[in-house]
Amino acid sequence: MKFALIGHPVAGSLSPRLMAAAYDGRHSYRLLDFERFEDAWKAFVDGYDGINVTAPFKQDAFARVDELSPQARATGAVNLVVRQADGFVGYNTDVDGVMMALKETGIAFKEALVVGTGGAARAAVHAAQLLGCQVTVTGRSLEKAVALGCPAVSFGEAAALHPDVILYTLPGRVSVPEGLPFADAVVLEAEYRIPQLTGVPCRQYVSGRRWMLGQAVAGYRIFTGEEPCVEKMEKVL
Repeated sequence: MKFALIGHPVAGSLSPRLMAAAYDGRHSYRLLDFERFEDAWKAFVDGYDGINVTAPFKQDAFARVDELSPQARATGAVNLVVRQADGFVGYNTDVDGVMMALKETGIAFKEALVVGTGGAARAAVHAAQLLGCQVTVTGRSLEKAVALGCPAVSFGEAAALHPDVILYTLPGRVSVPEGLPFADAVVLEAEYRIPQLTGVPCRQYVSGRRWMLGQAVAGYRIFTGEEPCVEKMEKVL
């Protein structure tokens, strides 16, 4: 079976190595880097059984598929698409990745602050809600933060909050906003290639690699109908 990751940029993604480890190289996995979603989608349709979708195409994929999983519908974003006989089905396994990463801490969280407003933030909001958290969102655009359907605050207002977990989804190329209340919180950072928060004083830092592993395990099951080898995937990470 043939799979790929679409997005821009995708160089440096661990996805091909994770797929190879998961199934001992029995399935092919490529990186497809396109600036335009239409070009990326055509490449998928022309030659692949399924794709992972990363920034900036998660909302584009949501609008293009024929059927949505419950998690994809709840988040308004798609990060995995599978070709079926009667069309394309979209999923959001980022939700699974967030939930796995947070459950691994062994902590029951009550108050979550999601930093960012893109596709990863949408998954973070839904995952935190499924874990029973009250969620507040902050971002560079207050209007976009409000659109996620939770209480929304500016970066300055977020400084006065006391969350026990912060789900940080801003891209690695973006400067970390000043004053965010990291000190007493568990911090899960989505970005694993260019992390910005590895040294931030906090209760516990959780790498985006745990998020990625969780979404990959869930996604590869959907792709193939087979159980991936999680131990070998962890060795890659």
